Amino acid sequence: MAFNPFDEKGLPLENQIRSWSQLNVEPYNKMEVDPYTRTRVILMNGIETESALFLHQLARHTVDSELKKRLALVRRVEQQQEKVVNWLVPGSESNLEVTIGYEQVAVDLTAYLARTEPDSYVKAALDFALLEDFDHLYRYANLLDLDLNIPGQRIVGEMTDITPGRPTIAEHRHPFDEIRRPYDSRTADILTKLHVATIVAGEQQTMNLYMNIGNRYVDMVGRGLYLEIAQIEEQHVTHYESLADPTMSWFERLLLHDYSEAYMYYSCMETESDPRIRSIWEAHLEMELGHIQEDLELMRRFENRDGRELFPAEFPEITILQSNKDYVRQVLSDQLYLNASDTEFVPNSEIPLDARYYWYQNRVNNGQGFVPSQAVIEAHISSKGSDYRFESEGPHPVEEFRTREAVPTGIQRP
Repeated sequence: MAFNPFDEKGLPLENQIRSWSQLNVEPYNKMEVDPYTRTRVILMNGIETESALFLHQLARHTVDSELKKRLALVRRVEQQQEKVVNWLVPGSESNLEVTIGYEQVAVDLTAYLARTEPDSYVKAALDFALLEDFDHLYRYANLLDLDLNIPGQRIVGEMTDITPGRPTIAEHRHPFDEIRRPYDSRTADILTKLHVATIVAGEQQTMNLYMNIGNRYVDMVGRGLYLEIAQIEEQHVTHYESLADPTMSWFERLLLHDYSEAYMYYSCMETESDPRIRSIWEAHLEMELGHIQEDLELMRRFENRDGRELFPAEFPEITILQSNKDYVRQVLSDQLYLNASDTEFVPNSEIPLDARYYWYQNRVNNGQGFVPSQAVIEAHISSKGSDYRFESEGPHPVEEFRTREAVPTGIQRP
């Protein structure tokens, strides 16, 4: 059914402040929760966090005191929304279990966005990072099985395979090679704009999580793994944020943030299996529709423009968090050995030995001395005889990665 967010008035902003008892929601049961309910919670937490941070940045770049007040009110509501969503995660779910959920989001969200992305370059960027997050899931799942004796397949509900992607050791690239070509906001499809906004928020949330909980791990290999993958998440945020058109005005970006939030809450509402949590998505959608009305008024006041002219009247097809096993296997088969050079994706074998990629590799991997992402697999093999995997669709599509008693680097030198 078509849904026009501009025709919906939503909940008036002044009616959106909630009490502590309304905010302190009952968490989901980690043993019973649908894995995609968990991923929706994680994703919407990231989207709310991005919104609050963006509103802070906008407030820091205006001298208009009335605008600062309006932004402060909206931001307070966004922070309350974030608390409701984030508080759905139970305290009984360990940091490492939560991490598996985050990486399932990274895999299945990215895969779905890539499958439905109309811009070939943005699709290539999504496919490229997909294989890296897929590998992160494999590394963390081995740590989970090694240290807590919990199979990662239980957390992902056997909906996402767990096997090597592009090895994390091979992902460390020079920062100059993480910058991508931006889309043109005047001609880009609305799905491209929404996909980039969504994936930036999701990857940024993962980066922030690892920045904050990585030092809570006691074991040095586990601490190192969070440290190493947190650096890749920094790369991914750089990779994705550079896809967005930097010439958009502050108020265009403000409207895009709230349009994107409303679209994602609508998508969650349409696909949620838990009635209680679905009611949260519905309530937050009503709030975001109210924010869109506020944004339209601000754009009229400060830019003398009608924001409705910048977006289609109806939401595009919804974004669905679901299993993408076949798609991921195909991308693994076709693109595992890709690398990045400047703004392009090229076979790793075409990267010359004197390229900055190998300079950076030697600096961080120290001639392949201690590399946490390799060490965690080596430790699992040493303890249990092989790595941990969940391969429901058959053996790994790339022959080099079918062995379970060794740790390939995936680095093909020219």
